[in-house]
Amino acid sequence: MDVVEILGANVRRHRKLAGISQEELSHRTGIKRSYISDLERGTRNPTVKALGRLAYALQIEPDALLRRS
Repeated sequence: MDVVEILGANVRRHRKLAGISQEELSHRTGIKRSYISDLERGTRNPTVKALGRLAYALQIEPDALLRRS
């Protein structure tokens, strides 16, 4: 699994742990829902800024999105 796939899996896992939909995460981050869907499938390579916005919205540290689980 490459880092983009790890990030996608971690976004999905933390989003579900937070009990929020992709739509809600989209509202919290200002990132389009379709982009979040692509991230979770590992088909998008987000910027560092987007990584920070996702982590903030999920109330976790950014590095948690890059760790293998």
